[in-house]
Amino acid sequence: MQITVKVNGQEYTHDVEPRLLLVHYLRDTLRLTGTHWGCDTSNCGVCVVHLDGVPVKSCTVLAVMADGHEVTTVEGLANGAELDPVQQGFAACHGLQCGFCTPGMMMTARWLLDQRPDPSEEDIREAISGQLCRCTGYENIVRSIRWAAEHSAPAEAAPVETQQEVTA
Repeated sequence: MQITVKVNGQEYTHDVEPRLLLVHYLRDTLRLTGTHWGCDTSNCGVCVVHLDGVPVKSCTVLAVMADGHEVTTVEGLANGAELDPVQQGFAACHGLQCGFCTPGMMMTARWLLDQRPDPSEEDIREAISGQLCRCTGYENIVRSIRWAAEHSAPAEAAPVETQQEVTA
């Protein structure tokens, strides 16, 4: 099947197998390896990307399901050389240790801050609850997201939406 997908603002058209997972399309076809591939069962959350602005676990989304849609990966968070506050926060507060879960955590954090610019610790922990980090007790990840909230330019908050339990 032929699909056309806008990824990080750039449109791509490719022939893909109907069973190709979005995570593999991003990594293998587009060579965007910031999106990690972990469990293939939607348990770990390392593969979270935004599909039309909503976080999804890309190991549970077929590439053909993204046809005509917009995908944002961790590579799309930065604005040129300027890192997103979420990326800055993970660096400043040591929210990444081995780095394996970091892209998924960052994508979930960006979605949360877009929905709720001043989240409570409970909000942050709930948002990342579908993702596993095997290196930390999540303390530095929570601190990193809090840092990003405190260092983000005030913006008009988007209406709070329910995060689709990323199984598209």
